[in-house]
Amino acid sequence: MMFPSRFVWGAASSAYQVEGGAKANGRGSSVWDEFCTRPGAVHQGETGDTACDHYHRFGEDVALMRSVGLEAYRLSTSWPRVLPTGTGKPNPAGLEFYDRLVDALLGAGIEPWITLFHWDMPTDLYRRGGWLNRESADWFAEYAGLMSSRLSDRVVHWMTLNEPQVYIGLGHSDGKHAPGLKLSFPDLLLASHNTLLAHGRGVQALRASAKRKLSIGWAPVGHIVCPATDSAADLTVARSATFTITQRNVWNNTWFGDAVCKGHYPADGLELFGKDVPEIRAGDMETIHQPLEFFGVNIYSGSTVRAGGDGKAVSVAALPGAPTTAFGWPIHPESLYWGPRFLNERYGLPIVITENGMSNIDVPDAEGQVQDPQRIEFTRRYLQQLGKAINDGVKIDGYFHWSIMDNFEWAEGYKQRFGMIHVDFVTQKRTLKDSAHWYREVIETNGGALTPDEGDANGKPVVRTTITTAATATKGGPG
Repeated sequence: MMFPSRFVWGAASSAYQVEGGAKANGRGSSVWDEFCTRPGAVHQGETGDTACDHYHRFGEDVALMRSVGLEAYRLSTSWPRVLPTGTGKPNPAGLEFYDRLVDALLGAGIEPWITLFHWDMPTDLYRRGGWLNRESADWFAEYAGLMSSRLSDRVVHWMTLNEPQVYIGLGHSDGKHAPGLKLSFPDLLLASHNTLLAHGRGVQALRASAKRKLSIGWAPVGHIVCPATDSAADLTVARSATFTITQRNVWNNTWFGDAVCKGHYPADGLELFGKDVPEIRAGDMETIHQPLEFFGVNIYSGSTVRAGGDGKAVSVAALPGAPTTAFGWPIHPESLYWGPRFLNERYGLPIVITENGMSNIDVPDAEGQVQDPQRIEFTRRYLQQLGKAINDGVKIDGYFHWSIMDNFEWAEGYKQRFGMIHVDFVTQKRTLKDSAHWYREVIETNGGALTPDEGDANGKPVVRTTITTAATATKGGPG
């Protein structure tokens, strides 16, 4: 299996999950810093204060990324690190950190792809109303313009928001993520509308401050519904289910996707949500509907439907003992075929898989090696489906594995390990897992290594077992 010659192979992380340095060199507080202080909010009371200490060790980490063969690295910039109060005077040390990180990546032959907001709203802005305040779109635009002005001479690829369904749904409805709110449904829709305005204003600000032509997208959650068979009837109901709003919540594709890519909210959502939809002022939808170069999407799993006798979708339950990840998420490789296909059909934009991966139980063995065959098999099967979609004519430009290294997994603390690089969070020792070596072979062969090795009697890819580790004392960031 071969991917297009211009296909981008990468891995991803986010600022709060890896950087640490929570109080270093003028960084301000974020809603996640505050949330982690709440008793019982995060597993075992863990925080992102240190995380992977990437703020001080980015030189070592970039060297490891290069050893994995990454062509691109998706990172997020920390809003409170560069604007400690969210607006106003920038923090020179924060901007210099991202200068150095971007330069290190480019020096290693790795293209930076920057996400502006990966959930770490500055605390001062939250206290001014956060996403419930319509001015949040202006705050975000100021931040976006600052980062574009500083980095767009070197960074081409940008994303505005990561998974608005999650930080609105889990953070403002369920209270399980920062800022830990349980808002009424009208307020939930108001926060959603303001966050979409922020996306649009952010795109405008990126372009207005750009020093070169940019490629801009975003990275929502992909809620993917797959057909049980390839029949036309099953395909029709699966496509419809992927883009239908049936519940009064934000866990869907189209309330966000149609606004961003079509310039209007979907009719079924407007009908279902009724009088709870916030005021939409003149020009709002035009602001939200900015031209994009790509549609980023985070896909980890999916569900399955078939066509019933009345032509409506019928859910297909998972079989007993169906495989799941260590997080309990279903393993559903077909979601990386149908998700990009359906989204490309609906929105007409090239697709970039901005996150895909699995949590696994990864423990160093007696020799210090970390064998993770489950992650290799998971990724191989998902990438095979992605390659099939490309072969069937779906425009897909890249894939970012989540994540480059084990990190702070939000309310799960350090319990869930998604990385291709194992991190000992006590010593900060990094160890390449087997999956890191395997992924390097996938990149080197542009997908050719996804085909099972003919010499393997079990039909599984052969993985090198020599694991290198990085010296824990190596540091490349601010002192």
